[in-house]
Amino acid sequence: MSGRDGNAGDARSEGTLERNPELERAAEEAAEAVAGDAVRADIRELESELEETRDRLLRLQADFDNFRKRVLKEREEAHRFGHQNLVKDLLPTVDNLERALEHARTSRGADLEGFLQGVELVLREVLGVLEQYGVTEVEAEDRAFDPNVHEAVGQKEAPGRPPGTVVQVVQKGYQLRDRLLRPARVLVATPGEAGESSGAGSGESGDSSG
Repeated sequence: MSGRDGNAGDARSEGTLERNPELERAAEEAAEAVAGDAVRADIRELESELEETRDRLLRLQADFDNFRKRVLKEREEAHRFGHQNLVKDLLPTVDNLERALEHARTSRGADLEGFLQGVELVLREVLGVLEQYGVTEVEAEDRAFDPNVHEAVGQKEAPGRPPGTVVQVVQKGYQLRDRLLRPARVLVATPGEAGESSGAGSGESGDSSG
């Protein structure tokens, strides 16, 4: 019996290993070290990506600031010098007007016809420059009154013209292409004679009935 029991004990000892706390602790430390290295590597990668993203954002912000400053500068220059070409084209007209005035002073009014011709020339030059830049006169004379481009400043009897027709332009209007710069100030025909005729007729019929 004792021999068999001893053999069984030897077999159990051969089939199982006793726990080794030091070995287990070393294995745990090794696993923690491996995991720690992986975590630290991930952290370094994330920090690198974050730094790259931060640099890109800083460059993007700098580019946007430069773009904004450039737009503001161009807008300011357009506001200050946007009419440069128009003014440049009008300068010869100013020269001609000054020459016409100087001629009128030296002639002391003797050459009135020449002065008027000079002024008319200057006016044609001004209108020609304005036309180059898309400025045209608002058509008004003998046209139906249009509140979009006309401003009625009064009424006028005009026999033979339909009521609401522009019979006189007090001040010309101008438009820049499709945009109205200033409406034409006009006098509009009224049905004065027609109204008076109907009134006279009703008066005569009233008298006859009386």
